[in-house]
Amino acid sequence: MKLSRVIKCIGVVLLPFLLVSCFSAKTYERPENEVLNAQYFRTDSLQKDSVSLASVSWKELFTDPILQGYIQEGLQNNIDIRQAIQQILISEAYLKQGKAGYLPTLNGTAQYTHSELSSNSQFGGQFSTLDQYQLSSGLSWEADIWGKIRSNKRAYKARYLQSVAAHKAVKSTLVANIASLYYQLLSLDEQIEITEMTIKIRESGLKTTKALKEAGNVTEVGVKQTEAQVYTAQAILIDLKNSARLLENSLSILLGGEPKDITRGRLEEQKITTPLKTGIPYELLANRPDVISAEYALVNSFELTNVARSNFYPSITLTANGGLQSLDFDKLFDTSSLFATIIGGLTQPIFNGRKIRTQYEVTKAQQEQAKLEFKFALITASKEVSDALYSYDAAMEKIEVKEKEFEAYTLAREYSQELLDNGLANYLEVLNARQNALSTNLDLTSTKNAKLQSIVDLYQALGGGWQ
Repeated sequence: MKLSRVIKCIGVVLLPFLLVSCFSAKTYERPENEVLNAQYFRTDSLQKDSVSLASVSWKELFTDPILQGYIQEGLQNNIDIRQAIQQILISEAYLKQGKAGYLPTLNGTAQYTHSELSSNSQFGGQFSTLDQYQLSSGLSWEADIWGKIRSNKRAYKARYLQSVAAHKAVKSTLVANIASLYYQLLSLDEQIEITEMTIKIRESGLKTTKALKEAGNVTEVGVKQTEAQVYTAQAILIDLKNSARLLENSLSILLGGEPKDITRGRLEEQKITTPLKTGIPYELLANRPDVISAEYALVNSFELTNVARSNFYPSITLTANGGLQSLDFDKLFDTSSLFATIIGGLTQPIFNGRKIRTQYEVTKAQQEQAKLEFKFALITASKEVSDALYSYDAAMEKIEVKEKEFEAYTLAREYSQELLDNGLANYLEVLNARQNALSTNLDLTSTKNAKLQSIVDLYQALGGGWQ
């Protein structure tokens, strides 16, 4: 008789294992079609190499010691960085919970019960009051037949790795933003210097024009036009200084502090000698932290779908309770006070207001959303690399053109001024040559900054900055 019961119990326990072939938690597979469709940079300007610019540390790429100090300060104090670290700690706590999912739960109870019994109750004729003392513990364990616990663990792990990748993405963006603002400030400094020099030249030219008027070579119109050019340059200087102050405030916030003056070098001192290699396009998956984060989000949603699917199947639980129970406290620790209960159960959801079906459909839709976001991250990464490469090539070509243009306008300004001094040129030609020379010089400085910005953009687009 006892043997028969044992066989029945074994059969009940083994039945789900026999049925597991009908369902098991699926294994995540990367959507290779999405990956392959995004593996091109749309450029022939730079040869793809096994070594990528992304593998270079920001300390090697940005050689300006002042900029290096600001990047280090930002990585230590930036608010977004510190928030990302806290998110990692949150995800790590959930990961530990997921690893403990296979373990049974154990509860301890110390209980005292005092009852006043009715005389008409079952024991009322024997007892008027009843005191009971109990020390017990309860153990509960669920068999992971359908992979629910395993999938939950994988989901927590993916969430943790996603938070780590997100932290790297914040670092990469922060390094790029600090370098970008720093180079913009250097560009503005050079433009301010050019404009201040232009103002001095125009103020000197104004004195010359007044002298030419007294000599009868120019009219009052020429004097006023020269004076107006001085005011134009002064207005440009005001805008440049205001922009510089606003950029200083923005950079201070990135550094995690209040607005302050930013010490900096000079634009012509910025030398980036690191070869601009894009690497193999497939390496975007290994270098771009935002792409990595998007894929881990997809893994997380995939595993949660496994969990939701497993809820359709019965769960097997083993529950055990035991301890000491006595009506007299003095006898509580006697061997006769011991009690124990063991329950093996199988629970199959039948009707619960469609909650399980709804949760499964929601997780399926969320999984599809995560897949689309992963695809978008991939094609955005390829687009940003392509943009940075084209911008770099355009900046290099434009610098060459702008240098020739500035040289031509500088000579035109000098020649027209000399002709005017000898009464052989119209004063309008002199004014135009001066204005064009200033505008071209400012544009040349902006183009030099655009070259540096394109290198920063390429570095970030390839996934650099977090190493």
